[in-house]
Amino acid sequence: MIAFGARIIGIEVALDCVRTFLSTEFQGGRHEARVAKIHAIENK
Repeated sequence: MIAFGARIIGIEVALDCVRTFLSTEFQGGRHEARVAKIHAIENK
């Protein structure tokens, strides 16, 4: 999930941020276990 403050950030900046977020490869790290738990629940 990603959230932006509508009164603070313009639409173009928000779109650029979302494009960057979606195109960036997940590198694992400290959140990897949490993501694995979410995937396990989704696959039930």
